[in-house]
Amino acid sequence: MAQEFTFTVNGVERTTTQNKPLLRHLRDDLHIHSAKDGCSEGACGTCTIHVDGAAVKACVLTTALAAYKLQRPVKCKLTRAESLAFHPKRHAMDGTFTLGCDAEGNFTGLDCEINFDTGAYASLCGPVLERACTHAVGPYKYQNTDIRGFGYYTNNPPAGAYRGFGVCQSEFALESLIDLLAEKVGLDPWEIRYRNAIEPGEVLPNGQIADCSTALKETLLEVKDAHYAHPGHAGIACAMKNAGVGVGLPDAGRCKIRVEDGRAVVYAATSDIGQGCNTVFLQDVAEACGLPLHCIANGECSTENAPDSGTTSGSRQTVVTGEAVRGAAFLLRDAMLDIEAGKSAPAAPVNAHGDGVKIEYDDGRAYQLHTQELVAGQGMHPQDPAAAIKALEGCEFGYVYLEPTDKLGADVPNPKSHICYGFATHVVILDDDGRVSEVYAAHDSGKVVNPISIQGQIEGGVLMGMGYALTEDWPLKDCVPQARYGTLGLFRAPEIPDIHAIYVEKDELLPVAYGGKGIGEIATIPTAPAVQNAYRAFDGKLRPDLPMVDTPYSRVRHRG
Repeated sequence: MAQEFTFTVNGVERTTTQNKPLLRHLRDDLHIHSAKDGCSEGACGTCTIHVDGAAVKACVLTTALAAYKLQRPVKCKLTRAESLAFHPKRHAMDGTFTLGCDAEGNFTGLDCEINFDTGAYASLCGPVLERACTHAVGPYKYQNTDIRGFGYYTNNPPAGAYRGFGVCQSEFALESLIDLLAEKVGLDPWEIRYRNAIEPGEVLPNGQIADCSTALKETLLEVKDAHYAHPGHAGIACAMKNAGVGVGLPDAGRCKIRVEDGRAVVYAATSDIGQGCNTVFLQDVAEACGLPLHCIANGECSTENAPDSGTTSGSRQTVVTGEAVRGAAFLLRDAMLDIEAGKSAPAAPVNAHGDGVKIEYDDGRAYQLHTQELVAGQGMHPQDPAAAIKALEGCEFGYVYLEPTDKLGADVPNPKSHICYGFATHVVILDDDGRVSEVYAAHDSGKVVNPISIQGQIEGGVLMGMGYALTEDWPLKDCVPQARYGTLGLFRAPEIPDIHAIYVEKDELLPVAYGGKGIGEIATIPTAPAVQNAYRAFDGKLRPDLPMVDTPYSRVRHRG
């Protein structure tokens, strides 16, 4: 006879006889989608829920299994050492890169082999390795590539998803190599990058045509003066990073807006883990509807009332869920305009969907939208939005955004691997003692929806990249971690340099999400190679290992 397992969700007692992870009960049986199914191993954190006030991983909830077996309350608590040993780290990479160019410095081809240590469990090694390989080419215009990637099981602690998703490793190698190539061909580091930088309408190495918002050259121009003003003390590096999961996988953004107590309440089951997407969603609604912020709120998204809008990964929330929020907000705006025109409120929920090109209602009717409304500041709003929304009390408006992408290796001309890419150029400046004094971080993130939020993302990303480059280490002895929290080499507050966050916005932006693109991951990627290139300009030494040796930050002065 099957045993019963009883638990309480949002105040309601549930009983099941099925022995499966709690995450599957939440998503499959109760349709609660705010807890995501990411790596299925507790590594990525997207399945985190609160149990008795504590944050736990629902996909591998050992406490739930123990409670089921013992039929009594069970609490699992990791020590700091256990947490360090158990939770996945960034993949260690060993790579060999060969980059060629012609006599004028135009890149002609890349050959590289990337080897990842994924530890005892695969976790997300496959997807992370895939992203490392697809971005190993950098944001440049050449098509001849031979890229091989391998992930290896070892007895080391498991590696998994981490900010940058494999691109920090491969871009460090490529951007360090570009400086060596520039020297051989007689160009300076800024010039060889500017000469090869991708522009709108040109073809990336993966075959995708760079869209109208591409602004890599503009980021290079923003840091040009800083780079040339510090000869022998400046290092430069560029990067690109996808927005959205892409590569042919379904990656929908979903949103429902319900009018409650005279407010537009946004329901989108996303995870705001500090990147600020919930604030961006409110701004999207305000821009589309003309509503004051006190008439907009985020709904409780840990219930079955909020549609699943995917994981917080791939720098996707601003553009993917942001476009879904905007689509639902346009439907609400239309109803507000109808109210002011003397029409009745809709008697049933209004739902539509779009793919970035066309929009239609779920009943098949075409949705008409003026092109200028896709640009921030050019929308059509009710004369009295606060009054109009009160007449729509209880009405619901839903939207699904799903823009198709192509699988890797798709046999189509110019396959579209991702919805869009962000681009960046970082310049690191060393003082006379060889310490980092300034970092200039120029980013093409499309439309800057929230300047305060993006500044925090860039500053945090730069510091994460500096720690990766200079101080953080994870020593192992016979596959056993040797570090304590205090010896990990975390970057310290007194060591923070002046960080100049620079935002580049082109006049022509993407038509979705008011032109916003991701910032979360790319902010970390160019810093480490820019640091390496700065030290090579400073003393002529190439430092191919991380953390770097022979710097004022080093605990290791040489590595055999």
